[in-house]
Amino acid sequence: MKRLMLALSLTLSAAALAPGHVWAGATDTDEERAARWGEIKTSIFGDRAVAASESAVKIDAPARALDAALVPIGLTLADKDNVKGLSFIIDDNPSPYAAHFTFGPAADPGEIKLRVRVNNYTNVHAVVETKDGKLLEAAKFVKASGGCSAPMGMSDEEAMKGMGEMRLKFGGEVQPGKPAEATLMVRHPNFSGMQMNQVTRDYTPARYIEKIDVTYGDALVFHLDGDISIASNPVIHFGFKPEGKGPIKVVASDNQGGRWEQSFPVPSASN
Repeated sequence: MKRLMLALSLTLSAAALAPGHVWAGATDTDEERAARWGEIKTSIFGDRAVAASESAVKIDAPARALDAALVPIGLTLADKDNVKGLSFIIDDNPSPYAAHFTFGPAADPGEIKLRVRVNNYTNVHAVVETKDGKLLEAAKFVKASGGCSAPMGMSDEEAMKGMGEMRLKFGGEVQPGKPAEATLMVRHPNFSGMQMNQVTRDYTPARYIEKIDVTYGDALVFHLDGDISIASNPVIHFGFKPEGKGPIKVVASDNQGGRWEQSFPVPSASN
């Protein structure tokens, strides 16, 4: 379903680049935005009801992005113990379905932070799936333009140097019985397919992180399905329960068959 959305959205995006086109989003009415969201959520969730709930998930995003190719997003979940999954959707992006997180038993999904590309003035939506199957959504309007086509400011070869290298930073002291925080950084250009090589003037083919699995010992922390809307060199801040044994293991793969794996020791819990 997500791949179908991507193909359809890129077709619409190509049409949007035609001469004389006024970008959708910047001048849309509330009714037009609501209609677009209705189409998007049906394509993703089918006929399942998606209820508005600003209390279930809070979106922290800038009203106007300083850099449309690197927009910080914070998602805070109120009833974290009842969360199964989380979707983040950027309505007017060429591929709206930016990220989907599935949480495992080692997750502490109170807060997720990531960086995304925003291509136009748009609503963004966060949709929480609860363990009993409910879908609850919140929305926020973000002003940005051109994030998906913005050049990286370096050659493709330079952007791909060290691709797949990872770092994991832990937030503060890990203590037994208390949620712990970590920030994962993956070196990868996450080419959108819309960026023009400034030397050859050709478009760089899309190459982006498609899946990330984070496990702690034998337990899943989260599985991420990503797409072109995640910013280059992805950074993901997440919580986990420091109750297992063994390292945190990260396995990342991209849409062109690249695969990278690394393990990180968890700092010893204080007693």
